[in-house]
Formats: sequence, C-alpha cells, structure tokens
Amino acid sequence: MQLTLWTYEGPPHIGAMRVATAMRGLHYVLHAPQGDTYADLLFTMIERRGARPPVTYTTFQARDLGSDTAELFKNAAREAYERFSPEAMIVGASCTAELLQDDPGGLAKALDLPCPVIPLELPAYQKKENWGAAETFYRLVRGLAGAKRERRERSRKSCNILGPTALGFRCRDDVREIETLLETLGVDVNVVAPLGASPRDLTRIGDADFNVLLYPEIALTAAQWLERTHGQPFTRTVPIGVGATRDFITEVERLAGLDAAVAKMAEPSRLPWYSRSVDSTYLTGKRVFVFGDATHAIAAARIARDELGFTVVGLGTYSREFARDVREAAARYGLEALVTDDYLEVEAKVAELQPELVLGTQMERHIAKRLGVPCATISAPVHVQDFPARYSPQMGFEGANVIFDSWVHPLMMGLEEHLLTMFRDDVEFHDAAAPSHLGGKQPAPPAAIAPVMSDIVVAWADDAERELKKVPFFVRGKARRNTEKFAAERGLATITVETLYDAKAYFAR
Repeated sequence: MQLTLWTYEGPPHIGAMRVATAMRGLHYVLHAPQGDTYADLLFTMIERRGARPPVTYTTFQARDLGSDTAELFKNAAREAYERFSPEAMIVGASCTAELLQDDPGGLAKALDLPCPVIPLELPAYQKKENWGAAETFYRLVRGLAGAKRERRERSRKSCNILGPTALGFRCRDDVREIETLLETLGVDVNVVAPLGASPRDLTRIGDADFNVLLYPEIALTAAQWLERTHGQPFTRTVPIGVGATRDFITEVERLAGLDAAVAKMAEPSRLPWYSRSVDSTYLTGKRVFVFGDATHAIAAARIARDELGFTVVGLGTYSREFARDVREAAARYGLEALVTDDYLEVEAKVAELQPELVLGTQMERHIAKRLGVPCATISAPVHVQDFPARYSPQMGFEGANVIFDSWVHPLMMGLEEHLLTMFRDDVEFHDAAAPSHLGGKQPAPPAAIAPVMSDIVVAWADDAERELKKVPFFVRGKARRNTEKFAAERGLATITVETLYDAKAYFAR
C-alpha cells in the first residue's frame, strides 16, 4: 500500500457505490467503520446529484471491535430493507472492515430477506475502483439476468447499452447521444445499465439481440458473460471521435443486419471542417500528451493525430487491467506507453516531454497548471466542473464537436497571448496606446532597442523555415524579423528551430 496525496482510483467498494448509485431500486449495505462513510460527498457534492446515494453503513467504531460486529451488520441490513424496500440488495465490506472477516454475504443470506441479495467479494488490497464497479455490475447481471431465452421475432433489432455509471465522465450525455444515434439507425434500446436501470430491468437484459459496450472498464466482464451465456455479441468500438463513430455505426449495422447507412447519414459534427479550416492550421503538429482511463486515452490519441493533426508525444493510463490495449495503441504512434497510478510519475513524464497540450484527468489538470501547459479533461477522475449542467457529450458526432471546442480553446488562448507579445511594440498595441476608436494622435510607442549592425548574413535552416510556417500568416513576418534580429545580435549565421524558440522566449519576456 502506498501513501499518496492524490489517487486516480479509490478502493473497489467505491466502484460498487458508483453502480448502486447509478441504478434505481438497488440498495448497498456496506460493512464499514465510521471513517469510511463519505459516499454523500462523492455523489452530492462532486456529481451534484439530487438524491443521496442508496448506501447504508454499519459505521462501527473502535469500541465495537471487542463486541459482535457481525450483529451490527445484520441489524443494518435488516433495517435498510425495512426502510427502503429495494428490489434487490448488494452487500460487502470496505477495505477496513475486510480485515474483520465477518462475511457480509453469509450474514445477509442468514437473514432470509424477501428480495435478491447479491454478495460482493471485493479484495480491497489487490484491486481498485473500476475493477470494483465491473465486478459489481457483472455479479448483478449474472444474478438477475436468468437463463437464456428464445427471442421473439421483431421488425427492428434491439440492443442494451452497457457501462455508464454514477461519477463517470459525461455518461449521462453520452447515453443520450448514442440512444439518438441508434434510433436514427433503426435499432431499439432494450435496457441501459447500470445508469438508470432497476434490478427488474436486468431480468430482461437477455431479450436484446446484441449489446453496445460504451465503457469497457465497467461492463466488459458482463458483456463477455452475456455473449457466452445469452448469445449476445457486443460492439468493440467506442464511438468517441468522428472516425470511431463511423466505425461504430458500421459495427452496429453488421450486428443488427442493417443496410449500410454511413453514406446516407448526415453527420452533424463540425470537427472535420473546423480541423481543415485556416484557423486550425496554427494547431497542426502541436505536441500532445494523453493520460486517462484506457478507453478515453486510446480514443483521445486517435482523435489528436488523425482528426486534429496533432503529434502524440506521450500516451498512458492508470487502468492496469487494460494496459495491453494501451501499449498496443502507443506502439502505433511509435511510443512506449506509461502505465502507472502514481501521479508523480505522470508529472515527471509531462515535464520531460514538454508538450504543448495535456489531455488527461483532474490530476493532469493540476500538473499542467503547475507546469504552465494548456490542458483539457478527457477522463475520470474529475471534479465538479466536469459535470456541467449543459448537454456536453464525448461520444457520437455531437461529442466530436464538444471535443473540438474543449481541446482547441486552451491552445487558442495561448495564441492570444502570443499575438499580444508579437505586437507589443506596434503603434496601436503598446501599453501606452489610447483606444483607437477615440481618434486623435496616438502616443509614440516605447523606444525600441537599436538594432545591432552586423556583417553576418543570417540564413534559415530548412526545419526552422517549416516551423516558422506554423505561425499564423498575419504575424509570420514579424516573427521572422524578430528572429533574424535576435540571431544577428548574437552572431548566429544560421537560424535553427532552437534559435526560433529562443527568440520567441526572449521577445515574450
């Protein structure tokens, strides 16, 4: 166990809370000491949910350890059923209570409650939050889905949407976006789970023809079991980005037996046009570091390179269960993946690579702020500002629009600062200049440094010329003159890329 200031994932019982809080009619009885009762903070303060999470704690204290803590659990479980009348209950222990070995599953079974009770065995000292959520959802599906049944013939195919949970990154809006997309394709949605589902809904999860797997970290295990047991294939493509959404549509058409409709669908995303527009040429080749859960990190790297023209210089994840997938994705960019749950390792890597944009979690937002690098959030863990009131999906064609805005705006703010620096000595833009719309004679700009006379003829290296072309055309001339002046003053006969950036840093002071 490692003592740390920040953590990407909590213990596995937090994952179980995310599933329980996402669902309706499900209650979680958690054997936990008084200090582990922080679910309300997670879901009502960070996610801003309108209801308290459906979690009951035993909240034993130090003085209870010498008595019967098992009896405390049985009382808590019995009272939870009497108070909330859930359709089903899950029971388990927190990391601290696990040491007591009270066996919540066996204790709950002995109570013979009049609803399904599903025990959770979540090894807190070997596994973490996403694994806990995946195991909880799998146990619920396996315990409630029932045996395989014959599906009746329907005019339209149907699917389940699997994976969205409470505290997930934009899950609410992703589900809405994908439901709309499936409706456009002519596919009905049978059950969305865990988010918004009830235990009764899970009993009919086997009625669908196939499953749409949106969040593999949460629902891959359940989707694999449903494929083996109920004969339901599942999608492998997560529709984040224009290219992935097109691939997702093709996959859904194959699973649903539909005629190809990609060419017929009007794509509402403006990302492809924006990324080809003159305003975005400034962004081409920008160095990007990507870190997050495996699903969002892999998707972000693809969008960054293939759809926005960025250069991916780093790719990593804290999701060790999906490390192989991230390593394979990193290899496509000629990189070695960073697989770690230590934020200090991530910070050291960002400092080493010196990217121009960081795409990551809340942790990377803090890291980027300390290092003075623009950042956009792409993955949980996140804080309250990443649960917006507005519609803000990451998936589908509208999600691609949101991604373009979220990623490009931090860089464009950097461009504004760059322009202010480039024009600071111009007659209309220096600090002493009066507003131009008021007319009258403008005061003279601050005296410029007299150029150093030199017999050196400054030449530009080919790579420096190419780098200069990335500067917006309307300030490129000034950047060229400033750089040549900088080189001449220092007796440099050839301007390299390093000289160009040294000059930029000098004139930005």
